[in-house]
Amino acid sequence: MLRRKSSYFSLLFLVIFCGSLLANSHPVQGKNGMVVTAQELATKVGLHILKKGGNAIDAAVAVGFALAVTYPAAGNLGGGGYMVIRKSDGTCTTLDYRERAPMKAFRDMYLDAMGNHQPILSEEGVTSSGVPGSVAGLIYALEKYGTMKLSEVIQPAINLATDGFSLSNSDARIINSNFKNWQKYESSGKIFLNNGEKYQEGEIFKQKDLGKTLGLIKKFGKDGFYKGETAKLIVEQMTKDGGYMTLEDLENYKVIEREPLRGTYKGYEIVSMPPSSSGGTALIQMLNILENTDLAKLGWGSSEYYHYLVETMRRVYADRSKHLGDPEYYDVPLKQLISKEYARERFSSIKEVSSRSSEVLPGEVSGLYESEETTHYSIYDKSGNAVSVTTTINSSFGSNVVVEGAGFLLNNEMDDFSSKPGVPNQFGLLGSEANSIEPGKRMLSSMTPTIVLKENEPYLVVGSPGGSTIMTVVLQVILNCIDFGMSIRDANDAPRIHHQWYPDEIWYEKFGLSNDVMENMQRKGHIFAKKTRTLGLVEGIMIDKKAGIISGATDKRGYGLAEGY
Repeated sequence: MLRRKSSYFSLLFLVIFCGSLLANSHPVQGKNGMVVTAQELATKVGLHILKKGGNAIDAAVAVGFALAVTYPAAGNLGGGGYMVIRKSDGTCTTLDYRERAPMKAFRDMYLDAMGNHQPILSEEGVTSSGVPGSVAGLIYALEKYGTMKLSEVIQPAINLATDGFSLSNSDARIINSNFKNWQKYESSGKIFLNNGEKYQEGEIFKQKDLGKTLGLIKKFGKDGFYKGETAKLIVEQMTKDGGYMTLEDLENYKVIEREPLRGTYKGYEIVSMPPSSSGGTALIQMLNILENTDLAKLGWGSSEYYHYLVETMRRVYADRSKHLGDPEYYDVPLKQLISKEYARERFSSIKEVSSRSSEVLPGEVSGLYESEETTHYSIYDKSGNAVSVTTTINSSFGSNVVVEGAGFLLNNEMDDFSSKPGVPNQFGLLGSEANSIEPGKRMLSSMTPTIVLKENEPYLVVGSPGGSTIMTVVLQVILNCIDFGMSIRDANDAPRIHHQWYPDEIWYEKFGLSNDVMENMQRKGHIFAKKTRTLGLVEGIMIDKKAGIISGATDKRGYGLAEGY
């Protein structure tokens, strides 16, 4: 599974890198609205909704359904996600539509008789699938915060699925990157194999079954997915292949609306996602720790700058391993984790030389490897509504299994639980009892959809895919904008690093660090990964309220599009 994920991102980086050098270095600008997604057609769908008079939530829902058609590696009906909303009246909220463990799930379901972890069961096939939340989440958002009818916002996705769309070079490459796995699953091969062969650029890609499923959602709303024909098809697939999901699991799925997690950084307010995501907690923790030093004085890209970033990341990921899980099942010490006092305590333990991860333990608070194939999109409308959405089916193309007759891929999110506490998942993340498997529980996530406010008005709308790297990627984009005054395009495109406590090594990007910087950090005791890698695909918006300008930028590492008007 790790090879599948890594090969896809390596391919994505190589295809894009040269072309991105020729791209306009300025962000896209608009005055009335902005949509930034990882797929061109999805962006155009969102902008179409804004131009029709829909608000940012209407556009976000339309984009979510469109991505399920045009970006099957991560866009989905069979996965889940998080949405952060800041309304034009200043109120903020978050929607948690993360997948849940089926009620037949049990703690040791991925262990053999000897207690050894069997990763194949949690990483591939229907045994790896949690109960999907995307459809429920999108419909909940539309009904409570949107202005348009479901029939209006879902129709573009239905058209794209039924009539098909011409595959770009990148579309074809992404689908074909999973060619061997399409050959393993008959229901998936019917969709993603072109009569047994690879798809070519320019061919029309039609998904009739997916169009039918979307049509049922259009007609019956949430019940068109969680009950009736589609639900029966999901359970038939489960029964056929040995999965755990039942009709009751689907019928009982509920979206949870949560108070946003809020923090401050140098006069800016951070509005992000609370648990069951670890993203907002970790982001605010890292910003709180780094607020104790002058990053601008250290200089962007200096060895000292990266030293403080790495040591901060190391400590926060140690805390994540112990203290974070689904708050419905575990008492997360949230208030203490994001306090300024706790951050000062963690900062005081940073030395002039690198700590070893074995020396850095999760902090004691009073009261006490997720997929890279996620996708993020950011939307802002003329009224000042801002929406930040991150959604996923976990690994690239999730479980690899398409529901026969329904045309969509199931997730493999069960791997985001700690199948065996203390043993890393496929993305190298360690977990504890807080994230152990329990029936109905939401697995811990790293997704970090975030809105940054400046003088109580939206300033940044950001987020990224990247599994365990999401939190550090979003962190660095925010630092680039606030501490170093970068535009949203420059902040997105700048090289990034990552450290997650274990493995005890710095991940970095090709051409991202000079030899001098690496040598200086090695003298401090830092260890670098043997290979470079791509870190994140940020879709970001920056709002200059005084000038009346909205700037958008899609990450040069991806195939996305920013469009405003």
